[in-house]
Amino acid sequence: MTRIDLTGLDVRPAQVWGGVRLVPLVRAEPVPGLRLHREIYRGHGGLGTVDLPDRTTYTSYIPHGFVADWTGTGSGAGAESAAYGTRLGDGGARGGGGGDSAPDCMPVRRIHRMAKRRRDPDGRAERRLRFLPLHLALEGYLALHFGGPSTAWEEWSGEALRHGLSPRAEAAYAGWAVPGLAEALRIFEVHPGQCGLLLYVADALAAAFVAPHPDDYRLLHPTLIEDLYGELVHQYACYGGPVPEFTARIRDGAGGIRTLADLRAAAREQERAWAVAHDGLMARDLLETSYAFERVHRAGPFALHRFLPPFRRGGPEQHIGELITDHKGRAVYLKTFRLSENQIRKGHLLRRLADCDWHLERTAEALGTSYAEVVRRVGGAGLGSLLNAHVVAQRLRENQES
Repeated sequence: MTRIDLTGLDVRPAQVWGGVRLVPLVRAEPVPGLRLHREIYRGHGGLGTVDLPDRTTYTSYIPHGFVADWTGTGSGAGAESAAYGTRLGDGGARGGGGGDSAPDCMPVRRIHRMAKRRRDPDGRAERRLRFLPLHLALEGYLALHFGGPSTAWEEWSGEALRHGLSPRAEAAYAGWAVPGLAEALRIFEVHPGQCGLLLYVADALAAAFVAPHPDDYRLLHPTLIEDLYGELVHQYACYGGPVPEFTARIRDGAGGIRTLADLRAAAREQERAWAVAHDGLMARDLLETSYAFERVHRAGPFALHRFLPPFRRGGPEQHIGELITDHKGRAVYLKTFRLSENQIRKGHLLRRLADCDWHLERTAEALGTSYAEVVRRVGGAGLGSLLNAHVVAQRLRENQES
């Protein structure tokens, strides 16, 4: 598997609010045997720390987790269930008004692993999996060659050789901080059979979300306002103008529109034409990119993966994300995060460094550039502190003299 397969999902005409375009994805039939629920983390302000298997930690705004239930029973008694909304904090006074119940600090919730199996309410079998939506994918991006230099080249500092890229951080915006998104999601009309959404800002694809069942999507739709979005999406929302709405004009052709059946057929033809245009243009980069998939967990016919793009510089839009596939490789759950150009360049540079065993001169040859340019790119990627400044300066002088 190298691509995202959205077979079984059809697009419906978009709904527009200012610069935000929301494209519904519908299924003719729900995916059997899998349901998706929500686990709300209350009383910790949304700040969470995840303990990872390699004894490192991941810290971020984590308001909730998702629970994949492959028993096919839905939200039965004693099972986790989805709910509308979440409240950050412990119910104390909001803002700067103070109050006896307002917390003095923001406690941090510790979570064990990005994905962890859960037992059924009867405790007999592990047929549920709790995972942290988007954070599973973001941790995979942050861990990209996290160990740092594999060989003790003298250009790298002792800190880089001992601790790698730690700590490594990336900035993101919560959905409620993206201008116009909250209002667009509030007024969005959920279609019958809708199981997903493609979200565009200034007609650039910002995120994709797919659920296995319409009931799951309807209850999880509000969580989009709590998801994380990249810097590029925030900039487009701030500076992009309104986008045109979907319109359909049915003209009286040679055959004429004489009955309601004729009008219905013409309207459906307009919907099909818009769907073909959307699949061929607006979502093309997401669906035609070849990704590197890492399987996180398998549960019967379903498998949870996270994926990374090829990090091609100057190419089309690129996303990281996670998905659950069925036995045919079709996506039954999907959530994506669009990378900025700076994040793409950083991923590209880290992969080239790792391919060249972190040797700066070999990396320069592989990139078709100079040693000085590679040093500049390392600094531009925020990794300059990992270099041994004295040794690098000496090499630069030697290269200039030669």
